[in-house]
Amino acid sequence: MGHSTSKDSPEAAEGSRRARLKQKLHLHGLRRIFRRSHGNGSGSGGGYVLKLATAEDFAGIALLTLISAEMKFKDKWMACVSVGEQTFRTEISDQTEKPVWNSQKKLLLDRNGPHVARISVIETNRVKKNNLIGYCEIDLFEFLTQDSDSDFEIFDLFDPSSSGVVGKISLSCSVEDPIETEKSFARRILSIVDYNEDGQLSFSEFSDLIKAFGNQVAVVKKEELFKAADKNEDGVVSMDELADLLSIQQEKESLISCCPVCGESLEVSDRLNTVVHLTLCFNEGTGNQIMTGGFLTDREASYGWMFKLTEWTNFSSYDVGLNFGSSASHILVIDRRTKRLVEELIDGKIVMSMRALYQSKIGLGLMSTGVKQLLHSMSEKQGRKMNSTDSAKEIPKFLEFFKTFNEFFIRELKAGARPIASIEHDEVAVCGADCRLIAFKNVEDSTRFWIKGRKFSIQGLLGKEISSTTFLDGSLVIFRLAPQDYHRFHSPVSGTIEQFVDVPGYLYTVNPIAVNSEYCNVFTENKRVISIISTADFGKVAFVAIGATMVGSITFSRKEGDYVKKGDELGYFSFGGSTVICVFEKGAIKLDEDLVANSGRSLETLVRVGMSLGVATSKRSEINLSNLKIV
Repeated sequence: MGHSTSKDSPEAAEGSRRARLKQKLHLHGLRRIFRRSHGNGSGSGGGYVLKLATAEDFAGIALLTLISAEMKFKDKWMACVSVGEQTFRTEISDQTEKPVWNSQKKLLLDRNGPHVARISVIETNRVKKNNLIGYCEIDLFEFLTQDSDSDFEIFDLFDPSSSGVVGKISLSCSVEDPIETEKSFARRILSIVDYNEDGQLSFSEFSDLIKAFGNQVAVVKKEELFKAADKNEDGVVSMDELADLLSIQQEKESLISCCPVCGESLEVSDRLNTVVHLTLCFNEGTGNQIMTGGFLTDREASYGWMFKLTEWTNFSSYDVGLNFGSSASHILVIDRRTKRLVEELIDGKIVMSMRALYQSKIGLGLMSTGVKQLLHSMSEKQGRKMNSTDSAKEIPKFLEFFKTFNEFFIRELKAGARPIASIEHDEVAVCGADCRLIAFKNVEDSTRFWIKGRKFSIQGLLGKEISSTTFLDGSLVIFRLAPQDYHRFHSPVSGTIEQFVDVPGYLYTVNPIAVNSEYCNVFTENKRVISIISTADFGKVAFVAIGATMVGSITFSRKEGDYVKKGDELGYFSFGGSTVICVFEKGAIKLDEDLVANSGRSLETLVRVGMSLGVATSKRSEINLSNLKIV
């Protein structure tokens, strides 16, 4: 933990300042309580630092500062902070083992938004690429509400490969004082039209500012507004007078319909976020180094000049989701728990091989002339190897008590490791695997955003033995398991297993590079086992376990006639990555909005077994959805 000296302010001034702060908070309708840490620790440069006394319903601006680090060897260091779908980076330090950045970033925090920050420290003294040396994850709400008189804290940095401690990082995080926010905002917004730079607005300058706000009603009332702002009647509007006008009008009728900086339209009804948006757009810094933004992940932010050259020549590019058949050499998914983008890396040679096979007519021709059989043979051979005692050599040293690699690969989790969302409500479906999930309201959406195979259909997926008419136009959920995932799959619903159907097929990879190919049909041509679960809340649900390259074995631990509760184990895949697809009857489920929204961007969501998937449409009116938790 960090340390700082303290300096008490006069009691009267403290009381007055607290009163003003409470008044401002009340005006904004924020309903939150702050406590004050005061001192001149190295994190804030002195003065007052606001800390949340409660994180309930919080929405506002937090100021995060990456101060310094202590590493185990000398290098040129850079730090990154990732929150939600944004990553920011510091400047590169001098050659040292104790880098100092004092680099700041203002972040919008909302109780229902991303608030878990990943801090990464990267060595940059490399030609081809920079290396991630240590990281930590910090829940900013917990940080802001912890009981500490210090205005900075010290966190351990963990090795991403071994989880050992490789260094320490000092940082501070505080809530921005709404009073100072308004002053700062008013100062910057005044400067836009303060043509003579005298720190005041004439009526002409004030009129130009109102026009820039894009509010036609305010333009008509500009004389009235100017008179209201000019409280001392000296013919000009000062910074303090402008700040008061904006604060008062914010509670009556916002003057600002669009942001003068970025031009974005602002929701009139969402007054708090309007202020927050404008404050971030007008961020003027505090004298310290401001972090550079515009990155999606810490890996993108950390690339050396060699990659920048290859990126410039279109060797690879970054974007959210998948475009044009997954042209990128990486996959970005969004972690549902932290609401942060995570990069799934694939070896470059494997990527090139998959593209050659799955995304070209020549590759498709190879598939037809023996590659399908080769993949099947390789997968079976690898499966036999992973079931042999020799395969135990591949198991990490700390798990040597497993006899075979597959025994390690299909290991069970400890009881309670995966809480089940709304376990008492069978009308709430849950995620059936630790996986990357993509969910669509209907098959048409799935083929528009994700499955590019020319012949994909529900009939093709389920085969001839199952009446596919039951599931026509139904909702589709794809659970993609990567090799590093827990490889047992669980029932998303409660019901009785009516039947199992084995469908023979090939063992194409289930990587999005293949799924997004226009030249093959992974889900309708791969080996798969289909189970039909009859439920009271969702009707019939088709649960399809699909084999993949290096996955020749699909094992169900249940049999026909068994009743399963949602979250109960259904079976497991042996070595390799694979996929489960759930198909619901048309109109049977209202999928969770965040999953559908991400999928509409061709963005997979990283989920765990037991997280909420959706609610039965027939029961939505009978349960209190506000009390349901994602888990």
